[in-house]
Amino acid sequence: MSAEGARRKLKALLAVIDDKAATEEERATARRLVARFKAKLTQEGVPQGDWSDRVFRFGRALRRVKETTAPPPSLETGSAKAAFRLGRALRQAAKKINEP
Repeated sequence: MSAEGARRKLKALLAVIDDKAATEEERATARRLVARFKAKLTQEGVPQGDWSDRVFRFGRALRRVKETTAPPPSLETGSAKAAFRLGRALRQAAKKINEP
């Protein structure tokens, strides 16, 4: 779920809690869902805030790229390793773009 989707979900649940026409059961359910949703976000380690979400996800993406694009041990020079990683990362990105 994207950060924007999470914000929309929380906003909708909070609107139910604040709605005067909502029954007490609906409010209780919304409170329970908000608590469970916030606990899930905390457990997953997703930061709160606009800019920190993007930096956090960028850091995770970089870590995944570094792990999945490890060069073979035969490449010893730094520039060869960097070129290998860049090529593999671009190939993976191209695959994701072409997927339906």
